[in-house]
Amino acid sequence: MNSADEKRGAPEPSSERVLRRLSVVVPCFNEVELLEQSCTRILNVLRSSVDGAFELVCVDDGSRDGTLDGLKKLRARHAEIRVLSFSRNFGHQVAVSAGMDYAQGDAVVLIDADLQDPPELIPQMIERWRAGADVVYGVRMTRGGESIFKRASASVFYRLLDKLSDVSIPVDTGDFRLMDRRVVDVLRAMPERDRFIRGMVAWAGFRQEALPYQRDPRTAGESKYPLHRMVRFAFDGVTSFSTRPLRLATWLGFSAATFAMIGVVYAILIRLMTKSWVPGWAALFVAVLFMGGIQLIAIGVIGEYVGRLFMQVKARPMYVVAEHLPPAESPTEV
Repeated sequence: MNSADEKRGAPEPSSERVLRRLSVVVPCFNEVELLEQSCTRILNVLRSSVDGAFELVCVDDGSRDGTLDGLKKLRARHAEIRVLSFSRNFGHQVAVSAGMDYAQGDAVVLIDADLQDPPELIPQMIERWRAGADVVYGVRMTRGGESIFKRASASVFYRLLDKLSDVSIPVDTGDFRLMDRRVVDVLRAMPERDRFIRGMVAWAGFRQEALPYQRDPRTAGESKYPLHRMVRFAFDGVTSFSTRPLRLATWLGFSAATFAMIGVVYAILIRLMTKSWVPGWAALFVAVLFMGGIQLIAIGVIGEYVGRLFMQVKARPMYVVAEHLPPAESPTEV
C-alpha cells in the first residue's frame, strides 16, 4: 500500500468542538425570591452535563430588594459564580452585554433568572454547538402564565419587526441562546447603546439553529417588562435594525400631498361647473387635523432616530460596574 492509499484509508480527525469553558450569563433585577432556586438549578444542570470548566456570570442590574446580598451569599457557597453589580439600573439588554464582556467561555449561554426558560435545555444547545452551530437560539412554542394580550402583542411585534428589519430576525425568540466565542466577540465590538441583542445576533450571521421549547410561567416575583417597557423595547428593536419608519413618514407626506391636490382639483372643478365654491368648514377642519397629524408623526419618527444619534455621539460608557466579584477560590460549600 502506497502512502496515498494509507492517507485515504486513515480515519479523518473529528471536527467536533471541544468545550474547555462554558459561561452562563444571568441578568438579575429584583429577583431575590427566585435567586437561590434559579442559580442552584442552573448549577446542577451544568455540573451534570459539562465536562470542562464553567462559570455563572450573574449581573445585578441595580436591584433594590436584596438581590446583590443574595448573589454574594451564593458566590461564597459556589466557586463557579462571578458577580457584577451595577451602580444603578441600566436595563436588561445592557446587563446581558456586560455579562458577555466579562464571560471567559468558549461558548456563552444567555438565560434570565426567572426560570421561564428551562436551563435543562443547555446540554442540547451544547451538543448542537459541538456539531458546528455558532448560535443555538430558543423558539417559544408556548408562553405559559402570560395574558392573551401579552401573547398577542408579542406575536404581532416579532412578525412586524421581521418584516421591517433589514435582516431576518427569527420570530417568537427571546435572549435565551448559546453563542460561540467568535459571535460574542462580534457583539462586544458593536458600539451601539440602544441594544437589541436578538437582532444583533441575527445581524452577525454565522450558522444559527433554532431549538423549540415550552416556556414556563413565572413562579415568583413580577415581570420586568410591563407595557411601557415593552413599547420602548419595540421602538429600540425597530429603530436599531430598520430605516423603514423614515420611509413611511416620507410616503405619508406624499400621500397627504396627493390628497390635497385631488381636493384642489375638485374645488376648482366645482367652481367652474357651478356657481359656488365647495361649502362647509368641516372638510377644512378635518384636512387641517389630517395634515397636522401626519406632520407630528413624521417629526416623532425623525426625533426617535435623532435622539439615538444624540445619545450615541456622547460616547458615555454603556454601564458602570460598582462591584466585581470574581469566582471564589475557596468556597465553603460545593
